[in-house]
Amino acid sequence: MATVQDIQRRVRSVRNTSKITKAMELVAAAKLRRAQTRIEAMRPFADRMLELMAGTARASSSVRGLPLLQRREVGTVAIVPLTGDRGLAGPFNGQILRRAFALEQELRGEGKDVRWLVAGKKGRSTLRFRRYETDGSWEGFSDQPGYADAQTIAHRLAEIYTSGEVDRVVVVYNAFVSPLVQRVTEQDVLPIAENLLADEEDRREDALRGDFIYEPEPEQILERLLPVYLETELFRALLESAASEQGARMTAMRNASKNAGDLIDRLTLEMNRARQAEITQEILEVVAGADALT
Repeated sequence: MATVQDIQRRVRSVRNTSKITKAMELVAAAKLRRAQTRIEAMRPFADRMLELMAGTARASSSVRGLPLLQRREVGTVAIVPLTGDRGLAGPFNGQILRRAFALEQELRGEGKDVRWLVAGKKGRSTLRFRRYETDGSWEGFSDQPGYADAQTIAHRLAEIYTSGEVDRVVVVYNAFVSPLVQRVTEQDVLPIAENLLADEEDRREDALRGDFIYEPEPEQILERLLPVYLETELFRALLESAASEQGARMTAMRNASKNAGDLIDRLTLEMNRARQAEITQEILEVVAGADALT
């Protein structure tokens, strides 16, 4: 049985750990609020970008020749998991990687090749541990991603797609639902879906409003807009992932603080029992010594 001093040391250790987890919970909550604000500020830009791109596509005679819209028989698929740079976030990183590996098995079962690109230190280290080769890895911005980070990833994805190295690009990330819920999402980012550009109702509305004169030609404008749309979608995914990571970390640290409190209560009860046993033993020794003298 542990002594009172041993239990006291464990209580102090758990209490110090609880202070750390509580501080980490508060930090994660503050970062989560900032991440939610960034997502809300970004949504109007994404909506206007999609509206502009769709309007330009409707004015174009043909969009099928644009590189990022070209569809071909799928032989190679690029999987891009968006993970975090740090742990202590509950199942945040694990569930992304599990879904990515499940998708890999599914694709290989269909006879397709898989290429890997990854964002985040946790994803990169896991792929390296499994001896996977990667065509690109990015890290250092999972907490606060910037638009330049999305641009870097988008340029690489567009490069390997337009060169024919891959025929499909899938991004796997955690979509933010609430601090308690993060939904693992698989999103095909390349080729860009043509149904985003074609809507018969919008075409009728355009006809009623009249024609617009585009300078340069709509096809040229759309060719410049499509890479920006890809960057915007990746930036949105990065922001969703950042908010999900902070929500998962906040929840994990809250649970850790609660478990620490429960452990302190159990150790305190055990310490009181040990102290009572020591007192009882001392009383028995005193009584035994008094009996021996009489």
